[in-house]
Amino acid sequence: MARPPGYKNRIELLQGTLDMLILQTLLWGAQHGYGIGQAIRSRSGDVLQVETGSLYPALHRLEKQGWIHSEWRPSEHNQRAKYYRLTAAGKRQLAAEHSRWNQVSAAVASLMAPPESEGPA
Repeated sequence: MARPPGYKNRIELLQGTLDMLILQTLLWGAQHGYGIGQAIRSRSGDVLQVETGSLYPALHRLEKQGWIHSEWRPSEHNQRAKYYRLTAAGKRQLAAEHSRWNQVSAAVASLMAPPESEGPA
């Protein structure tokens, strides 16, 4: 199957990872949607880029879950923007997701490591 142009430089996020990254970003303080996407891109060294078509549905889903709360207010450029903040339930969810992430990343690292030698053959 042919891959789309630019595919080799793109990192596909595991299902649920975007939610964790959004929650982590909001742990640092309230932010509007564009700012959340920019923070993820910047803090990942431009490796992770969240498309608008993924970001806003995730924000709506997280708000519906009660993990984030939003309010309209002026942005730094005096434009009306929807700002999101982490709720107490969101902080608990982030802790749970962070724990799962540590388990998954350790499991993947274990699979990617060369097998330990069992001594000379």
